[in-house]
Amino acid sequence: MDVQPQWTPMAFSQSSEDSWTLTHVSGDLFRCPEDESLAHCISEDCRMGAGIAVLFKKKFGGVDELKEQKKISGQCAVLRREGRFVYYLITKKKYCNKPTYDSLRQSLEGMKSHCIKNDVTKISMPRIGCGLDRLKWDRVCEILKDVFEHTDINITVYTLPETTVKKDQPLS
Repeated sequence: MDVQPQWTPMAFSQSSEDSWTLTHVSGDLFRCPEDESLAHCISEDCRMGAGIAVLFKKKFGGVDELKEQKKISGQCAVLRREGRFVYYLITKKKYCNKPTYDSLRQSLEGMKSHCIKNDVTKISMPRIGCGLDRLKWDRVCEILKDVFEHTDINITVYTLPETTVKKDQPLS
């Protein structure tokens, strides 16, 4: 099923010295424009065995490259794939742990620094930390604003469109 993104701007404040944006999109993250970097959360052990991390591992590989970077919780590992950066926000020690808002903020700060040094101005991501990790999206949005509001980095957050399946309807 080919789902076209639906654009819904999120509310944010913007001053004259910055041009950051936060946009919410319903669609497939992996169909984002090819000039946008990607980001998601993982653990230090780089397990990526559940949730959207499985799709990142399958699409971009590089688990050994990530492990060689020896990043710890609160840092950001990076791969270069298909002409763009893929950011791995390290938000917890082990896959079975839960992140904190502080570790998420620290890893986002690391990603921001890399973006600024490498002229990255577009990042697409899922609702980071809010799936299996169960962080609250309202608080994550505030962290994104705090970290990126004085940059020219545009962030697009993807969520899959909701589908309704009837009780006796086949899933094919």
